[in-house]
Amino acid sequence: MAKKTSTPIATSEPSKLKKKVAPKAKSEPKQDVKKGEEKEQGMVQETVVLEEKMKREAPDEKLEYSNEQKLVALYNLQQIDSQVDKIRIIRGELPLEVQDLEDEIAGLETRVDNYIQETVQLEKSVLEKKNAIKESQTLIKRYEEQQMNVRNNREYDSLSKEIEFQNLEIQLSEKRIKEFQGTLEVKKQEIERLQNVLEERRGDLEIKKGELDDIIAETEKEENELILSSEKNQEFIEERLLAAYTRIRKNARNGLAVVQIERDACGGCFNKIPPQHQLDIRMHKKIIVCEYCGRILVDDGIVNYVK
Repeated sequence: MAKKTSTPIATSEPSKLKKKVAPKAKSEPKQDVKKGEEKEQGMVQETVVLEEKMKREAPDEKLEYSNEQKLVALYNLQQIDSQVDKIRIIRGELPLEVQDLEDEIAGLETRVDNYIQETVQLEKSVLEKKNAIKESQTLIKRYEEQQMNVRNNREYDSLSKEIEFQNLEIQLSEKRIKEFQGTLEVKKQEIERLQNVLEERRGDLEIKKGELDDIIAETEKEENELILSSEKNQEFIEERLLAAYTRIRKNARNGLAVVQIERDACGGCFNKIPPQHQLDIRMHKKIIVCEYCGRILVDDGIVNYVK
């Protein structure tokens, strides 16, 4: 028998027999998204690096200084303030004398003004009493005229009493006028005396102010420079130490808050300092104060460095 060859059967849907090919267009957006993400990550990394660089380059607002630097700043500040104190000592008592004279002049002017007001009031009172006397005299004349036309003794006696009363009022007013005039004379004399004293004090004030202005003109520039240097030096000292320094200066007679060790003793109160404390002071690891007077202690190393 001859072998039969099978022939393929044709179908109406040949496309089903073919393999489906995925379109290439769909893979392209994924690649773009990946590239965008990588680009964003790169930008983020660049901004982080830039911020870190700016932080490293930016100066610190509050720098922390070592105890040795603080001691140097404190001693330097003390030297500057001491020079300012010396300049102010040169002026002596002139500022206080000027202030006292100004206060005295203000008090004298107030007293003179008060006396002037009192004299005005006294003159007004004297004028009122004089007017009262004139009124009483007018009434007396009227009563006397009425006495000429009275009808009975009762009216006459009544008018007589009125006349007597007005005479008493005149006498009283004259007495008050004398008292007021006496007081007025005393006030005027006192005003004249105070005005003379006031002129003398004003002359003294002008002289004292002239002397003070001359001294200030000589030392003002140096004092302003020292004050400016003191303010700049205070920037290196923390507020707590600066407050303690100011408090000690106010309590000390000579204005010394930071002193040097001299002959193993405090340079402020001259009390002996134990050897262990002297060693700690030379180490500059902490700020040590005198246990007797409370002043801040420094060694020769700090003093020589500042000088």
